[in-house]
Amino acid sequence: MPNNTREQKLEALGRVIDTLDMLRTRCPWDAKQTNQTLKSNTIEETYELVQALTDENSDEIRKELGDVLLHILFYAKIGDEKNQFDIADVADALNQKLIYRHPHVFGETVIEGKGDEAVNTVLQNWEELKLKEKGGNKTALAGVPEALPALIKAFRIQEKASHLGFDWEERQEVWVKVDEEVAEVCQAIDKNDEKEHVEEEFGDLLFAVVNAARLYGITPENALERANRKFIRRFNHIESRSKEMGKSLRDMTLLEMDKLWDEAKKIEREIDADEKAQQMQERLMAQERKAQAEALLQKKQEDKQDKE
Repeated sequence: MPNNTREQKLEALGRVIDTLDMLRTRCPWDAKQTNQTLKSNTIEETYELVQALTDENSDEIRKELGDVLLHILFYAKIGDEKNQFDIADVADALNQKLIYRHPHVFGETVIEGKGDEAVNTVLQNWEELKLKEKGGNKTALAGVPEALPALIKAFRIQEKASHLGFDWEERQEVWVKVDEEVAEVCQAIDKNDEKEHVEEEFGDLLFAVVNAARLYGITPENALERANRKFIRRFNHIESRSKEMGKSLRDMTLLEMDKLWDEAKKIEREIDADEKAQQMQERLMAQERKAQAEALLQKKQEDKQDKE
């Protein structure tokens, strides 16, 4: 487990800054980088971090966090060279913002309730404070970046509107909206409407489904990625089995592929069952170890009392 002291952490960060300073003057590639040339690489590194987080691979998370940190330091270095700001300015601005937006921690604001109720109150306060900040967002939705992928943007738009009270009173009500949007898509298709109108109706349906996911505590991006991975696993199984059978996928009938798809689902269920059984066994063993430790502790206390 990491056990670096605060001083060691700061020293490590300082070493990286020193290394970047040297690279900026001595490496031709690093020396020629600008905000514009780095942008696409930043996006790529961020997605690689997201992949590592999705996989819950701690080694890769550590590595990809380093790559993202490099880009943050690089942009700060470029700002410093232009006499605009440096990494200290970035850190100070972040620290001030965190303090300002957490008055329940650093001020006198009291958060009522517990659990989700308290969390929702904090988020509502956060959005209201952002609107009050000097140079902050002029409208509630202005903080949602235009360049965000549409699925994530839809989720953030709905989330921000919800924090300001624009939401369903009961989450079950959202399904009426979803059903309504499904009907409108079907109607547009049946009427052979222009593609642009059908696309609009599909957009409304997707927006409603994202809203439903949010109301039930599901992040749609994560949910869709799980579906993507599941499909890839099962389709890879079909492709692998088709090769074993000496057939090309193009030569297989849909019925044959459906059977292999079901075969993949069965294998997944068996693996899930094995994993759940293993997890249960591990929990039982942990409970047994805990019980043994408690019994030993109790015995030691009884022995001590007897001696007294």
